[in-house]
Amino acid sequence: MNLKRVKALSRKEFIQIIRDPRSLALALAIPVLLLMLFGYALTVDVDSVPLVIWNQDNSQVSTDFILGFRNSKYFHVVAYHDNYALIQKDIDKARALMGIIIPKDFSKDLAANRIAHVQLLLDGSDSNTATIAMGYVNSVVSAYNVKLISQIIASHGIRSDLPIDLRPRIWFNPELKSRNFIIPGLIAVIMMIISALLTSMTVAREWERGTMEQLISTPVKPGELILGKFLPYFLIGFFDLSIAVAMGQFLFHIPFRGNLVLLFVLSGIFLTGALTMGMLISIVTKNQFLASQLAIITTFLPAFLLSGFMYAISNMPKVIQAITYIVPARYFIIILKGIYLKGVGINILAPQAAFLTVFALLMVNLAKRKFRKKVA
Repeated sequence: MNLKRVKALSRKEFIQIIRDPRSLALALAIPVLLLMLFGYALTVDVDSVPLVIWNQDNSQVSTDFILGFRNSKYFHVVAYHDNYALIQKDIDKARALMGIIIPKDFSKDLAANRIAHVQLLLDGSDSNTATIAMGYVNSVVSAYNVKLISQIIASHGIRSDLPIDLRPRIWFNPELKSRNFIIPGLIAVIMMIISALLTSMTVAREWERGTMEQLISTPVKPGELILGKFLPYFLIGFFDLSIAVAMGQFLFHIPFRGNLVLLFVLSGIFLTGALTMGMLISIVTKNQFLASQLAIITTFLPAFLLSGFMYAISNMPKVIQAITYIVPARYFIIILKGIYLKGVGINILAPQAAFLTVFALLMVNLAKRKFRKKVA
């Protein structure tokens, strides 16, 4: 391999990128915009659930029960009603997610040591939000039940301590903020998409503009041509990655507990595979529009849907779970979350690093094999 020819090809590609505003914008602006857009807009946290209440009992006991919802940061009481029609109207118009109806005999049933019933009306049109909100309701009701049982036991002169004292300790993301695991995964998805898009048009552009014949007539070897076109985009990819890491640290305040050098080394392996995958698409299609569309289909959908970024792989059908093993973003997301949140090292991330290495070597070899110095 002649390094002078590689250097000349890289310089030519750099000049091409600078002279093409669209490529430059795609390389630099799009990752930042995507990270800001998804970073602020994409969240699975359910806070301040809008709630309407119909308190038919109107006693101090029922008021104490309602205080459990009013004092919770997860609920926001938007209205108090005195009939079902108004509750249904608020839920239909999405002003409230749920309605709680306390019957008129609520306090009497509790005083008589009977089970007191409370009705919950829940908008299930968004099943994920409804499930989380129902969990919050169960937590408030359970806390109220524990309080009542403790009072009853204490009134009989019996030790009021509960038999089991559960003390949970949440590791890695103690505040349970969805942003802390979304941002690292989002970096992987964005880098996969942008990397493949950047290089998916490099070789195809040469064919469409008629400059490939000139390159074929030179002594440049296929490996030199691929490496020469690869290096500029590799540096741009590293620059984008640095910006994404900086934004995660200083803009979104994502905790970083791992080794920064390890992050960039493993990211370099991932970038190599993603960039050469885009170049392989460009070599096969020889058409910029087709290459860009194919790059989006083969990177965005698998990285977003099948990598474990948004949906747990364990909840997918077995056939889909098997397909996820060939999605590179799946392994890079595990690496990013491991380094960011858990602070683990290469001894833990070795299987994922090995897969990304195999993926990168496979893409490089396929790109070399598919490129031929001949005019069809």
